Amino acid sequence: MIAIPGSGSCPHPPDRDTAIRRLADQVHRLNHAVSVAVQAGATVELHRVSRIHDGAGHWGDQLVPVVKVPD
Repeated sequence: MIAIPGSGSCPHPPDRDTAIRRLADQVHRLNHAVSVAVQAGATVELHRVSRIHDGAGHWGDQLVPVVKVPD
């Protein structure tokens, strides 16, 4: 689930809506890939490796998967 504070209360620029939609789609694909890997016998953790800032108070976390498979 992606929580967007104040969503629906005011219109957003189309490029922001597109970016949010694209992010939601990619997170859904990531979650599906994690499920497939787990079903195949892997353990998957997502670790934050950095946080980006735009200088105007907005930020986002960047992740990397850590995958462990039994020997």
